[in-house]
Amino acid sequence: MTSPLASLAAATALLPFQAPATTPRLAPGEWRDLFDGATLAGWTRHSGSATYAVEGAGTPDAAIVGTTVLGSGNTFLCTDATYGDFELLLEFRVDPLLNSGVQLRSEINAADRVFGYQSEIDMDPARDRWWSAGLYDEARRGWLDPAGEEKGPRGAAFTAHGRAVSRSDGWNELRVLAHGPELTTWLNGELRAQLHDAMTPRGVIALQVHGIGNDAAKVGKQARFRKIRLRELPPPAPPNTLTDAERAAGWRLLFDGTSGAGWKSARGDAFPTHGWTIEHGVLQVAASGGGEARAGGDLVTVERFATFELSVDFRLTSGANSGIKYFVQPDLRPIGADGKPAAVGSAIGCEFQLLDDARHPDAKLGREGNRTLASLYDLIAAPTTKPARAIGEWNTARIVAGATHVEHWLNGAKVLEYERGSPDFRARVAASKYAAIESFGEWADGHLLLQDHGDAVAFRNVKVRAPLR
Repeated sequence: MTSPLASLAAATALLPFQAPATTPRLAPGEWRDLFDGATLAGWTRHSGSATYAVEGAGTPDAAIVGTTVLGSGNTFLCTDATYGDFELLLEFRVDPLLNSGVQLRSEINAADRVFGYQSEIDMDPARDRWWSAGLYDEARRGWLDPAGEEKGPRGAAFTAHGRAVSRSDGWNELRVLAHGPELTTWLNGELRAQLHDAMTPRGVIALQVHGIGNDAAKVGKQARFRKIRLRELPPPAPPNTLTDAERAAGWRLLFDGTSGAGWKSARGDAFPTHGWTIEHGVLQVAASGGGEARAGGDLVTVERFATFELSVDFRLTSGANSGIKYFVQPDLRPIGADGKPAAVGSAIGCEFQLLDDARHPDAKLGREGNRTLASLYDLIAAPTTKPARAIGEWNTARIVAGATHVEHWLNGAKVLEYERGSPDFRARVAASKYAAIESFGEWADGHLLLQDHGDAVAFRNVKVRAPLR
């Protein structure tokens, strides 16, 4: 890792990257080993003079081992191929005295200097900084996420989380998703960093051995990498747009990607002045301590809907709770967890639950899992086999509501269905927090709602087809 000041200076001297004459491509969705377990075929060293070799060749645990040398700057073992949209998985194990990293969509200038996005490897007990899987811009702009706030709230929280999830004395798994302008990283299954940045759409992947200068104590220290796999992904469709086929089928956008047009606060007649932001085509509710409707408040559509099909992309943060509600009646008084009237709370309606099932306590409340992701909140549980994606990834919720028949879908799979007004539905309502609300869920129409539950949750591609055909 280079200092931010040095990065800014170096960036002015960077020349366009020259791609290799032949760049092997992977079929979309096909996993491929980038390391064959026996040789360094497909990889080339750049920038420094640290050495790379294969350890345990031909065994299941074969690894690429980078070793430090005196007097060398940062050294990178780079793929000969370049990659744009992809998912990358690998395992690493690094000497605690070393800093390291994995370059993503990186480039190489005429002076053989590697520069670009890097997923940091930083497990430093001496400094007590644990920023592995943070996103850094090598030899260019410095820290991107966290944005250089080592002693600020974000940096301190990032260190605390990193300390909890890092395995300083063993192998760690890094997962990277690079899709369009979005880069997302996970360390040992835990969401770490997210970035929206379009500076470099394609480049090499590289394994870093950090320069040690003349520090003799670090000579011969090693960084190991193994089980390096990648699958290319098709470029993402532009968010908040409709295809010709969707238009022909009657779909229309409820969120245009740039404004709050068509939405208002459940507590008033205008879009909230705080608590909700629109940036890079994403509508996001801010974290505010987990309280229900206590910051910007719920968003509801200006329009009411009777029969409809709704599709919404959503992205949860760790431990988040939120919801997509329908048949919402804003004039009804909010209720608390016990079903009694409350001074402040979410607007009343049927809810497609949005939840981090593994981390939020609500997943263990209710009955038989009926407060978990994609459930009809407090009424019907979605199955545990539902195709939920990792925290930090985009998921797609789909709600199909006919005159009485309703379906919940998650990522293309139907997870539950029910009949409004049926004996079973009414029995479930009677056993829920909504028991005292007359005709709950049986209204003729209502608003659609994106919930403020005090946790950061993002939405995009909000589309509706109504009336239902």
